[in-house]
Amino acid sequence: MAADTQTQQTVLGNVKDQPETLRAAFTSRADFVGPFVEALRSGPVSRIVFLGSGTSYNVATMAASYFSRIAGIDSAAPYPTEFQHYGAGVNTAGTDPSSVLCVGISQSGTSISTCEALEHAKAKGYRTLALTSEPGSHITSLAGVTTPMLVGEELTGPETKGYTVSLMTVYLWAVEAAKTVGALSPDAASEAVAATERVTSRFDTVVRESEEWYDRNRPSLLHSSRINILGYGADYGTMLEAVLKVSEMLRVPTIGNLLEEHGHGPTYALKFDHAHLFIGSDEVEFERMLQFREQLGRHAPGVHAITCREFDSDERDLVFSVKADRFLAPLMYTVPFQFLAAKGGKDVFIDTNVNPVPVRLGHYATS
Repeated sequence: MAADTQTQQTVLGNVKDQPETLRAAFTSRADFVGPFVEALRSGPVSRIVFLGSGTSYNVATMAASYFSRIAGIDSAAPYPTEFQHYGAGVNTAGTDPSSVLCVGISQSGTSISTCEALEHAKAKGYRTLALTSEPGSHITSLAGVTTPMLVGEELTGPETKGYTVSLMTVYLWAVEAAKTVGALSPDAASEAVAATERVTSRFDTVVRESEEWYDRNRPSLLHSSRINILGYGADYGTMLEAVLKVSEMLRVPTIGNLLEEHGHGPTYALKFDHAHLFIGSDEVEFERMLQFREQLGRHAPGVHAITCREFDSDERDLVFSVKADRFLAPLMYTVPFQFLAAKGGKDVFIDTNVNPVPVRLGHYATS
């Protein structure tokens, strides 16, 4: 039966399954929020270190931003190997090891670098927690607490709904943590949860508008010799995930950068057939983003802003009709990149389930 499911499941199908998957996960949020808050309250926390690789690294980056900005809790998201081998993410001087909470994120529970980093954290006396969709997987044996990633089955190689479900999970963790430490009032925390429900209840619209954006820009996007994806503020992690998805499925040269840094060198390589995709976070750099869009568009017309903030847009842009604040909007902003990657790959006859490197370098073998 599992083999039959594998042959039927596609990345594009998983992208379109996200509204139902997110709503189901939101309804069952107590399953993953409760254990996390219990772990948070089990002792003083001086720092939270989020660990993950690939898509899970991008979620970890978003989680560290959420906890720092929403909850005011010192947080970091080093690469797992940098944490394990070189101590990145934790200043051990004068730090009580038991006050450091290390969160390993791995959808399959088999990521070698994440599991080894969590094992290292456990040996150092840090508290450990795992977020995974696979109960009984290797990572669960290394964690003091395990919380479920309520994504259901995702049997394709590239993860899409796993990203959005994980992102919603860490956002709701941050909201509850902020309420626990007094950074958000109970009313403000309740409104953040209600806003999450409003977005997930309209996620069909997010998916539809994302696919429509891809369809109307398909010719220019698929004929781009290079795709530049630029983000800032709350959406640095969204930019990283967008680059990963497009590069692993559409398989064209894809460059990711912070918005402002893109003006310090990369523009010298600009060619007429380069595309620029701007993630328009509702942050202080929004107007600066529009300036970049205008100036770069004079030399390479493939400029596209993806945002839920209204501006003088055109058919190249995607302005979602669903609105959300700067911290919740990233849940929507990855979806158009998923369509560019999955549907774009399909349109140029790439089998996105096939990894050209046959050896699984990043994961433990499973039976």
